[in-house]
Amino acid sequence: MKKMIKNHRIRKVMTSVLLITGLIAGAASVYAAFLYNKVNQTLDHIAAPGATAASNLNGESFAPVTQATNPIERPLTFLLTAIDEREGNEGSLNTDVMMLFRINPKTHQGTVVSIPRDLEIEADKSGLDGSHKANYFYAYYYNKNRDTALNETKKLFSDVYQVPIDYMAVINFDGFRKLIDQLGGMTVEVDMDMRYQDESDGTDIHLNKGKQQLNGKQVLDFIRYRKSNLGTAESSDMERNQREQLVLNQLLDQLTTLNGLTAWSGVLDIIGGSIKTDIPADELRTLTKSYRDLKPATVRYIQLKGEWESPYLVVKQQDLEEALGALRGQQSGERIDSQIRTD
Repeated sequence: MKKMIKNHRIRKVMTSVLLITGLIAGAASVYAAFLYNKVNQTLDHIAAPGATAASNLNGESFAPVTQATNPIERPLTFLLTAIDEREGNEGSLNTDVMMLFRINPKTHQGTVVSIPRDLEIEADKSGLDGSHKANYFYAYYYNKNRDTALNETKKLFSDVYQVPIDYMAVINFDGFRKLIDQLGGMTVEVDMDMRYQDESDGTDIHLNKGKQQLNGKQVLDFIRYRKSNLGTAESSDMERNQREQLVLNQLLDQLTTLNGLTAWSGVLDIIGGSIKTDIPADELRTLTKSYRDLKPATVRYIQLKGEWESPYLVVKQQDLEEALGALRGQQSGERIDSQIRTD
């Protein structure tokens, strides 16, 4: 009798263990399937509507990355921008943040050059009637044709700086704010007191100098602060660029350590509603799958310093050429092969 009771207890324990194991396995499968579908939906949303042939500096056609070569075997260059579409901001699409980001998967090195928003692009380089600030062109092309704005802006900066740019991405500032909040905020060393108010667009910047935990709005205020109407010192474009790069670096670290269904689901929802790229969906999936190979171990941030000559920031030609040389891979002796000819 005792043996029968013992065997019954063993069977009961084994059944419970198998049930729990099955539930865990089932939950893991549901988690994996949900996340897979969520990622695919997000990628489809932020990808370009259809594949278009890339073009080089002379307008010649090149095969898309996945058709030409494995994307993890050659350097890639991205034009990363951020725009402000808040109500009261007159629908501005000017790119307040502009970065050229080059990744070399072979050396696991990255190079980021922040382009000052007030940098002059002369008429003979842009093909327009007059000179304009660097942050003008995406809005210009978008208002002409929103479907081609990313490609036209990318091509312009490729032509102007003689740097083959593979892809362009645009993030809405409000999406950036939401992303920081979703990740639980960010610990930042605020480099100066910052005060600025503008009732027309709702801007209210109030930050004190020192290390502190900031929410999404405060991080956005931190990287956007330029001038004050409440007695604090003004900030230069170079200082803004330094803050942008500091936040970008920390944001990448936070994303690479993100875990959990709820966390990833929220992040993907925000990304899908806030980012647009000119990367076809299939290529975007390939790049996403190759993320661990593409993620640089070290990132070199290059500041373009200059002098203010109203209404433009003037950068020394030598400093500009050195920064662009780093993006072309010339300083490390790399061959410039960001685009592959098909003809």
